[in-house]
Amino acid sequence: MPTNRRTAWLCAAAIPLLLAAPSLAVADSRFQLQQTHRFITVHLPATASEPAAGRLLLFVAPAPKGALPDAVEADEFEPQSVTVAAQDVPNLPPGGTADIDADAQAYPAGISKLKPGDYMVQAVLDTRHDFAYGGPAAGDITSDVARITIKADPTALPVLDLTHIVPPRDPWNPPARMPPAMRATVIAAKANTQPINFQSHVLTQFFGRPITMHGWVLTPPGYNPSKPTLYPTIYLIHGYGASYITVTGQIGYINAAMAKGEIPPMIWVFPDQSSPTGTHEFADSVNNGPWGQALTTELIPALQSQYRMEPAPSERFLVGHSSGGWATLWLQTRYPALFGGCWSTAPDPSDFHDFININIYAPNANAYHAPDGTPTPLVRADGKVLATFQEVAQLEAVLGPTGGQLSSFNWVFSPRGPDGTPMPLFNRATGAINPAVAAYWKTHYDIANLVTTHWPEKQHDLTGKIHVIVGTADTFYLDGPAHRLQQALAPLHTGAQFTFIPGRTHMTLYQKPNDEHGLLKDIAWEVYKTARPNTKLSRPTE
Repeated sequence: MPTNRRTAWLCAAAIPLLLAAPSLAVADSRFQLQQTHRFITVHLPATASEPAAGRLLLFVAPAPKGALPDAVEADEFEPQSVTVAAQDVPNLPPGGTADIDADAQAYPAGISKLKPGDYMVQAVLDTRHDFAYGGPAAGDITSDVARITIKADPTALPVLDLTHIVPPRDPWNPPARMPPAMRATVIAAKANTQPINFQSHVLTQFFGRPITMHGWVLTPPGYNPSKPTLYPTIYLIHGYGASYITVTGQIGYINAAMAKGEIPPMIWVFPDQSSPTGTHEFADSVNNGPWGQALTTELIPALQSQYRMEPAPSERFLVGHSSGGWATLWLQTRYPALFGGCWSTAPDPSDFHDFININIYAPNANAYHAPDGTPTPLVRADGKVLATFQEVAQLEAVLGPTGGQLSSFNWVFSPRGPDGTPMPLFNRATGAINPAVAAYWKTHYDIANLVTTHWPEKQHDLTGKIHVIVGTADTFYLDGPAHRLQQALAPLHTGAQFTFIPGRTHMTLYQKPNDEHGLLKDIAWEVYKTARPNTKLSRPTE
């Protein structure tokens, strides 16, 4: 699940792109629609170096009385607070304009449904069709935030100029909004961090083009590749919405903590699991490709040959949060002999009897509501439901057909459909669960089912290696499936450890007094002592 954020298909007909000189027939069509549809015109300045194309997103929200913000953003924590409209733009030449129908594909409703008043609006051209995963990315083109007044009659709205190209992000040049102390740790960590740029043979074969696996390797203080000292290794897998570009803040924290002795000396690997379709979870998927095979048979051996990593599986570990937590559970249970243990915090659902408050195996199961018609909650805070499953699904639908969290699950777990794309678990219009897809999910990716079904052959290599930590107030209700997994494993005597921290949410799980990421230190010491039970190193008093 996302660590702080937000696909679906709604079959509304998109209005054709209208360039500067529309045909009479198209203009007439637009005139007829104008009674119920509102259009916003976007313009690519003539100074643009080349034509642009992508998914044009419009964000509209009530305008503040003072200065306008730099961006208008949608958020699944408040899914109905911002109106989002979208239309694919196949070609926008320099100097060209496009009239965007802000009612054809929109959430929670078209702009024509907004009450009269003052609003702010921003256009974003999603050139790589990946906005639904992480927001604006390098190469996307945005407008300034503009103030508009919407009246009851369909008066013309201002033209939005697409003038700002989102630059590539330098992971080692933290944004200015980052606290100075944290910026300093990131900059300091660069000297101890090496990039991963590994071309995978199996992924290249699957896609028919070169595929490079990215990430980082952080070495501990005093590391010297020419000395015989070997270190335990932690593979830390990021969550949904992140990428190897965005994890340097975490690298800085760990590097600083190792330098102070607050975390024992280990090698940390940060493999990237982001993709245009979401997070691939390091699972072998008919849609995303054999990422698990690539990691375990190619990347890990390559890193072992390059760094002073202890080669024994008993000193190779997995740590991850959220979608990264699911990935670590998956890798540990799929390849139990390869890893010495996983510490999975707030993992995405590992027992699909509780897939974010939905039993996908129940007769006539529906993602949007319970049998009594109660809406399925998806996001909560302070005991209140902030967003339902249906709201998030419909918001993601407008942001883009791929990359959203719910779409990402399909790309990992689902069989491939006749059109070459994943078969969706649920109908985006009605919420009805497809039982054939649910059955496929169960036999291929339901971790509770797979462990219990194959426990006799996994027992020797998996006993005592599973550690799950989750808050009882998890923002995305992920404590529920964790309890289900605990119940499923209990009769097997797996030695799995489950910790439920009272009152902690998805975002506060790692907090300790005076340390926002203190739980990570706890995990690091537990991992180290698992690898080196006779160590004389001890944790300093904090």
